[in-house]
Amino acid sequence: MLRERVFTKRFGTFLSSPARGAWLYLPAALVAVAMSLPLVYLIVRASAAGQSAWKWLLRVQTFQIVGQSVGLALSVMLAALLLGVSLAWLVTRTDLVGRRIWSALLPLPLVIPSYVGAYLFVSFFAPRGLLQNLLERWLGIERLPSVYGFWGTWLVLSLMTYPYVFMAARAVLSRSDRSLEEAARSLGYSALETFWKVTLPQLRPALAAGSLLVGLYVLRDFGAVSILRFTTFTRAIYLQYQSSIDRSAAALLSLVLILITIGFLIAEQRLRHAAAENPHTAIQPVQLIRLGRWQVLAVGVVTLVLLLGLIFPSSVLLYWLIRGLLVGEQISNWLRPLLGSVSAAGLAALVTVLLAFPVSILSIRRVGLFSKMLEKWSYLGYAVPGIVVALALVFFGANFVPALYQTLFMLLFAYVILFLPQAMGSLQASLRMVQRSLEEAAASLGENPLRVFQRVTLPLITPGVASAAALVFLTTMKELPATLLLAPTGFSTLATQIWGAVSEAYFARAAAPALILILASSISMYLINHQTTLSGSSHRQ
Repeated sequence: MLRERVFTKRFGTFLSSPARGAWLYLPAALVAVAMSLPLVYLIVRASAAGQSAWKWLLRVQTFQIVGQSVGLALSVMLAALLLGVSLAWLVTRTDLVGRRIWSALLPLPLVIPSYVGAYLFVSFFAPRGLLQNLLERWLGIERLPSVYGFWGTWLVLSLMTYPYVFMAARAVLSRSDRSLEEAARSLGYSALETFWKVTLPQLRPALAAGSLLVGLYVLRDFGAVSILRFTTFTRAIYLQYQSSIDRSAAALLSLVLILITIGFLIAEQRLRHAAAENPHTAIQPVQLIRLGRWQVLAVGVVTLVLLLGLIFPSSVLLYWLIRGLLVGEQISNWLRPLLGSVSAAGLAALVTVLLAFPVSILSIRRVGLFSKMLEKWSYLGYAVPGIVVALALVFFGANFVPALYQTLFMLLFAYVILFLPQAMGSLQASLRMVQRSLEEAAASLGENPLRVFQRVTLPLITPGVASAAALVFLTTMKELPATLLLAPTGFSTLATQIWGAVSEAYFARAAAPALILILASSISMYLINHQTTLSGSSHRQ
């Protein structure tokens, strides 16, 4: 009790004092204000929109875009949920042959940007693509069904996003209490009945949160829907921005998209809190379910998913790379875009994690109305797609700070707005795992809060900090619309080079930067996957 009173007196007074607490409250407030800039821009532009812009918004095509965007998001969520849960159950609960290897390989499609997956899909399956050329040569088939539109977009995005659900399900299954499942089996329930009645209820909150993250990903996607010619909000906003002098219509479309995204975000936040409030810690090792005659089918399903999501795009990419090299493409030409991508992503990861610290600490260690408000405002980046952030900063820079327009600072500003919520999620999860008794003990020995954080808290949350930085680095490397619209003149990244080549159908030219981007992103994916595995191991222990 004495230590707790000393800690509360020192730490609470430090945070509550306006002068001393400025080291947290002031930067956190500045971060929240910065995150609100895109929303303020949209409201200003929408309020200035004329009657013609509002009539344009209320046309039938707008409601079609709403239906297509939401329908695609829900369809991909369902596919990712079915794939993610099934695969996670196979690698954690059964004696699947090579299940540890499958567990390491199944998250890897996440390193392939959606626009790269879409370009490889189109280059192979589209009319006059690689597949038709082969079939025409061997079988005389001169035309294949179109891969453009809903079904092609659904397939590509499902294969690129199921790892979100898979990793969430695997983490819960790895640390959940298996005694209930064994009790159900001892009462005569089959493996399927046990999963449906015992395991699934434990998984439901985390799976719902993971699938809603997939929905947010789909609503924000720009590259895949553009390449596969399926009009959702992001593509419609970009086309309206490019083709119109009056940007009010694009702003109105963006506001509608934000409202839909906020609905998904609210549901995701509630389900995430539900998952956090219902932890399930493993008590004892479980006896793996023997697949028996189903072993071949299970291996076939896992192989098929990896074939479509990883091996197929990698093979097509290598084909285009070799073809490009044979016609004179030089990999060395892509060193400058690689340097641009790595430097921008590295700076974004560093700045974003640093700015996420004050908000994360306040939200966990100083719970109150003001800290909650700062936390909610800081999560606005989840609700604003990259193209909307880019449009807002283009307007802001051109009209108010022209000296910063088309500079690296403005590009990093966009990355921070977009990816700060990702960094905060990892940091908050790590801070929750630090026992306050350790900080109280250090405070009772006379250490001030800054020293307590430096000597006690920071070393304990270092894995979470690394995971946050790796996640921001990965998503920054793949970010396309914000980079397209905000990159300084002459500043080249792998994402913009891929987009430029693919939009002109130079598939061979896009292969080298796409391969380099995937390899560079794989490092971050390895760190994230390794950290998730370690977290699961620590829970089991």
